[in-house]
Amino acid sequence: MLRASHAVFALLLVALPTATSAAAPQSFKGEYTVSFLGLSVAKATFSSSYEGDTYSIDGSVSSAGLATLFDDTQGTISSKGKISGKQLQPQAFRADYKSGKKASMIDIQFANGAVTSTKIVPEPKKRNPKNWIPLAASDLSSVLDPMAATVIHADSLDKVCGRTVKLYDGEMRANLVLTYDSKGSTSVRGYKGDTVTCRMGFEPVAGYRKNRKALNYLKNRSVIMVTFAPLGQTGVYAPIHATVTTQIGTLTVSAGRFEAVD
Repeated sequence: MLRASHAVFALLLVALPTATSAAAPQSFKGEYTVSFLGLSVAKATFSSSYEGDTYSIDGSVSSAGLATLFDDTQGTISSKGKISGKQLQPQAFRADYKSGKKASMIDIQFANGAVTSTKIVPEPKKRNPKNWIPLAASDLSSVLDPMAATVIHADSLDKVCGRTVKLYDGEMRANLVLTYDSKGSTSVRGYKGDTVTCRMGFEPVAGYRKNRKALNYLKNRSVIMVTFAPLGQTGVYAPIHATVTTQIGTLTVSAGRFEAVD
């Protein structure tokens, strides 16, 4: 899983908008802020484009406000793939980011819905087989990268929740279990209308260390709420707001812009 020192960067991956194919090319733009205890700690912008049965997403993230005094993180993210029916099939995912003077990279390649290669820089430390849950080949089939995993294809708001998403972040395989919480409405630049909120359960599957306190908290005690809104008439729903409780407080991701662009 992404290193703990880059927790803000990882959380931003919760809030990446994308879309399904359409008769004509479509483009969307999202702008997000991450806050902790009411203070802005990070920001992100994402641009996505869709034509025929292909999609591509590019984004940038950076720490902001007081967070820059402790962990000045900046990065770029890209994802591309194809759309088959109502399912995304990633082809490539890459994240390049720098925290202070330390540069890191994650590159994942896919084929036919399965992971074919993963490259992480710097390489993860050698794992202790006594407490490490290794990945099996079956764990890397029919999985989504951190961007594609945030996208829900559904016929209506009523059908967004009630599903399990298989996530692979380059090291860890986890299930994101969405259950219905409530309906509401919101107004941000580019969107004013109905939303649905799902509670997200986090279930690590493989590629992690047993008895890791942060993961145990995320699995057993953390409350993760994600609010989805529709992207135009695409039939796709993307996060417009999210909160995650951690051992030191609650992180909030909010969209300030969520709209289609020419």
